[in-house]
Amino acid sequence: MAKILIVDDSPTELHALAKILKQGGHEAVTASDGESGIAAAKAQTPDVILMDVVMPGINGFQATRKLSRDPQTQHIPILMVTTKDQDTDKEWGMRQGARGYLVKPVDGRELLETIGELLN
Repeated sequence: MAKILIVDDSPTELHALAKILKQGGHEAVTASDGESGIAAAKAQTPDVILMDVVMPGINGFQATRKLSRDPQTQHIPILMVTTKDQDTDKEWGMRQGARGYLVKPVDGRELLETIGELLN
């Protein structure tokens, strides 16, 4: 069982993703924006972070860049989970330090498989 931090400003998405994670046997912790996501990553030390892109304040690309460059959090794999579906978005997310990229709406099985790959 892994502890997974979900960073998303949509209460509906937070609930849906947490439900998938719990069904997969994982513990879900949540943050509703980039700034609180960074703080939660430092305080909770999750095994994986699911990061939305479009959020108020610090967006997911900026939060991913900060987390992937911080010695305290750089070891935590970040999976972008977003509606941004262009190849340039995916490439930019990976350049910021993400280790995976899924487009919403997310298939639960694919999400759990991708998390499994990131944990190995």
